[in-house]
Amino acid sequence: MAAVVHRTIDANRYASKKTLAQGMLDIALLTANASQLKYILQVGHQHEFYTLMVTLISISIILQVVMGCLALSLNMLRDCRLHQQEYKSSALCLNYLSLSGAFLVSAVNLLIAVFNPRPTHPAAPV
Repeated sequence: MAAVVHRTIDANRYASKKTLAQGMLDIALLTANASQLKYILQVGHQHEFYTLMVTLISISIILQVVMGCLALSLNMLRDCRLHQQEYKSSALCLNYLSLSGAFLVSAVNLLIAVFNPRPTHPAAPV
């Protein structure tokens, strides 16, 4: 019989893969929002929810940029001074802000999906 080797999970490797996957999803969402904004701007006021869609997509993009800055500052804080108590509370605060931002981005993108900027069915020929 072959010996079964039990490997322990390397927390740093797991965190790195998770961060990479999250970054790729963030880029995909940012790209989708940019594409939706381009479509809405091309259609213009003919779109039934033009102002609402431009506002929601813009809010989503701005929130994503802010969350990227939060993630960058949180990573820099972790790398530099997390062993000091006063920086632990700052890191915790930034982490909660990042979590809240992720929730807000999800909620805004849910609203964007509800007011879908693209028709799901092509117009029927007359």
